[in-house]
Amino acid sequence: MGIHSIRMPDIGEGIAEAEIAEWLVQPDQLVREDEPLVAVMTDKATVEIPSPVSGKVIWRAGEAGDMLAVGAELIRLEVEGPGNMAEGAAPPAAPAEKPAAPEPAKAGPAKAEPAAKPAAAAPPRTPAPATTLRPEGERPVAAPSVRLRARDAGVDLRQVRGSGPSGRISHDDLAAFIATGGVTTTSSGPRADSTVEDIKVIGLRRRISENMARANQVPHITIVEEIDASALEDLRARVNAEGKGPKLTFLPFLARAMVRALREQPLLNAHYLADEGLIRRFGAINIGIAAQTPTGLMVPVLRHAEALGLREMATEIARLAQAARDGSARREELSGSTITITSLGPLGAIATTPILNVPEVAIVGVNRLAVRPFWNGTAFEPRKMMNISCSFDHRVIDGWDAAVFVQRLKNLLEAPAMIFVEA
Repeated sequence: MGIHSIRMPDIGEGIAEAEIAEWLVQPDQLVREDEPLVAVMTDKATVEIPSPVSGKVIWRAGEAGDMLAVGAELIRLEVEGPGNMAEGAAPPAAPAEKPAAPEPAKAGPAKAEPAAKPAAAAPPRTPAPATTLRPEGERPVAAPSVRLRARDAGVDLRQVRGSGPSGRISHDDLAAFIATGGVTTTSSGPRADSTVEDIKVIGLRRRISENMARANQVPHITIVEEIDASALEDLRARVNAEGKGPKLTFLPFLARAMVRALREQPLLNAHYLADEGLIRRFGAINIGIAAQTPTGLMVPVLRHAEALGLREMATEIARLAQAARDGSARREELSGSTITITSLGPLGAIATTPILNVPEVAIVGVNRLAVRPFWNGTAFEPRKMMNISCSFDHRVIDGWDAAVFVQRLKNLLEAPAMIFVEA
């Protein structure tokens, strides 16, 4: 028997450290080659680290929320064969039975390994009812999105039998459990709940918290403007009625209008690097699209919007939003934005005050579309109206320039044909 040490890999250019988002294996658990060991987070992307070998977990570095440097030891596995650690390497904080068994005892576990295999093979025998709880201290293995879904459905994941490696619970396992009436309901009437839960702020939520704290140091100026979107909505409906290509939402039209406006005011397509005393302007217009996901807010990036047509934008926005929601977005798809759009979708609001995605200097917020009475000079008529809320870094963007940008967006969106006229 030997010990195989696995270190934190370099999973992105320029990344010096990564955060442990979730351990997918437990101490003393048998794992197979290529089975995921841990989910780690860099920037806003979460990556699962697979095991290069089969073995038993004997040590893990830290808990969820801890930061580890690239190259730092991540986990140790007991493997058959020599392993990759030096003979005299001190073992990690070992289980209680290890100290009583010096070197000769290593032959004992090797013999005991076959005896452990039937125990590991016990879960595939499915006579045990699905409602049998796991031991109190044993945490079910499941992705964060599965845990969130289970919490919303009122399901105790310890009751769900996982079909994945080491009993990992998938979305399909949870759906099957709910479909068979497995939702935990104990009482038909209201009851007092005195529970108190401490939730450690880790992973994406910690990144969001840190970004919001940074943004709070920036002096914002926000301008809210009313837009008559009737002509734009009529155009969008006619284009969608043709049934060609992807269905168009409001966002591609807004992105096209922003491209036109930013060509006239390139200073808004920039980052302010306060520590260096620099404003970095970009030729490429990379628009971040804020998207709500099961794990929190993410901002996939529509790259080179200046080079995309309307339908290309619609296709890419839909793809990026889906990738962010299902966790398949790559790191490069979640970074590099130069300006951001934020929208609450159908929930909407009359007005919002968007918070800058630092170090960007501008963000455009989309509010709810509603039919409102509009005075046309002689009478009121129903029009499809909406507000846009735009925030700017007041250290870089003066109030006048901010107002010019917002008015330009208003004019383009109220006369949507102008969006497609080359300047």
